[in-house]
Amino acid sequence: MNNQSMSQKRVLVTGAGGFIGSHLVTYLKQQGYWVRGADLKYPEYTPTDADEFEILDLRRWENCLQATQGVEEVYSLAADMGGMGFISRYHAQILHNNILISTHVLDAARENGAKRLLFTSSACVYPLHKQQNADVTPLKEEDAYPAFPEDEYGWEKLVTERLYTRYREEYGLETRIVRFHNIFGPMGTWDGGREKAPAAVSRKVAMAKLTGNPEVEVWGDGEQTRSFCYIDDCVVGMHKLMRSDYAEPLNLGQDRLVTINQLVDMVASIAGIEVVKKHIAGPQGVRGRNSDNSRLRAVLDWEPQISLEDGMTHTYNWIEEQLRVRLAQAQKVG
Repeated sequence: MNNQSMSQKRVLVTGAGGFIGSHLVTYLKQQGYWVRGADLKYPEYTPTDADEFEILDLRRWENCLQATQGVEEVYSLAADMGGMGFISRYHAQILHNNILISTHVLDAARENGAKRLLFTSSACVYPLHKQQNADVTPLKEEDAYPAFPEDEYGWEKLVTERLYTRYREEYGLETRIVRFHNIFGPMGTWDGGREKAPAAVSRKVAMAKLTGNPEVEVWGDGEQTRSFCYIDDCVVGMHKLMRSDYAEPLNLGQDRLVTINQLVDMVASIAGIEVVKKHIAGPQGVRGRNSDNSRLRAVLDWEPQISLEDGMTHTYNWIEEQLRVRLAQAQKVG
């Protein structure tokens, strides 16, 4: 180990091969940290910027002990997850895998003397009955109780929030809990069933543009609403929360509500085409979900800065290029 790495704060990012994790590793390196990444896989679309990257199955206790050795802080992002098409189907797999990952990472970090841990929770912890209207009242952190998340992904996140809180109270760990609201951006999953709405919409619109078929499939009537937060804002917010003294769960997202139909129109405009929406049956999740950012502003004196239009432009352009390459390869093979 050289003298420079000795003087740097040593941090672990679990899930560092994933979309948010890989962006977070890059951001932390830019901030001067020594970073170890751990995941089942390397980042798919770009080389990792981590100082060390260990391929580990974090469902296993001994692997978590290895990953957390010699670090002061842990950003716990590793999870079995995806978009609505995935989390509405694989309930047992998600609950089983994520309980093992979350519990083992937390306990191994304590065993190895880590001082500060951030757990990435989700807006999926919020109750179904508060999200039944498209014109939804923005969700405040305290709205998570009485508890009734929409699926097992949300239940595991909520239980792990409580586990982190109890470890802070009983063992003196400095724990932080962030609730993501639909994070999106380039260099993330954009097909295969685990992609989220911004990536799926971008892929469908890009396909319409590149094939000349203007039809774009939309699950349900497209009037379900969400707020979407760009990845660059997400990693800044995570780092600010980790450095803060605030230990209760905190929303991290945009508070601008849009329908899926509006998102499709926005992406079509970015692509420079007109599309025809074809509404089909498919998992839609809750009818409406939006982030109340009052506490985020109060605690961090900050909120996400990047507009949905700018974020979707970066995301769409990257996905169109990925699809263009794939179609060209398929044409060569054909």
